[in-house]
Amino acid sequence: MADENVKTQLDQVGDTLTQLKEMHHYAKNNVERLTAIWLLFDGELSKLKQTGKIDDLMNRQGQLHDALEQVIADLEELQQKLQPPPEEPAA
Repeated sequence: MADENVKTQLDQVGDTLTQLKEMHHYAKNNVERLTAIWLLFDGELSKLKQTGKIDDLMNRQGQLHDALEQVIADLEELQQKLQPPPEEPAA
């Protein structure tokens, strides 16, 4: 009965992909929000000399977004390799 809840490697990769795709979605939203903030700082508030901090956050968030894309692509490739071969029709 305990074996029924054991996940296969394919299941684990699928679960991880789901989580990473959700993170990727939020990372994209965060980049968009940070861009809006940066534009505010880059305009009138640039006199406060704080634009570098926002720019750094944008770069880091952008790097996370790009890294998530790469990991997702790698895991999707692995997921394809873990798929069981199609069953041959009975003769």
